[in-house]
Amino acid sequence: MKIENYISVHHLCELYQAKISFFRELDDQGLLEIVALEDTLYLHKDRLHEVDRIIRIHRELNVNIEGVDVVLNLLQRMEKLQAELSRVQSRLRLYEEDF
Repeated sequence: MKIENYISVHHLCELYQAKISFFRELDDQGLLEIVALEDTLYLHKDRLHEVDRIIRIHRELNVNIEGVDVVLNLLQRMEKLQAELSRVQSRLRLYEEDF
């Protein structure tokens, strides 16, 4: 595991003006995976987009952590349904072109 691929949770707390307990709670709920190295908590940089999304949902919509989990699951289902709809529409266009 390369440390340059990770960002410290302490830095994230400063960046997002959040408490470390918030990130620990996200880890406990399984929304993020925080790793401990040398007494410091880290998060993989690839997950920063998700952190931003979680914090926006939490703050802007005033949703608790459990609610954030529900919202993220619903968004994920919606994205899958949109992708499926796009595939079906593409297949339908192929049949419409034949007529």
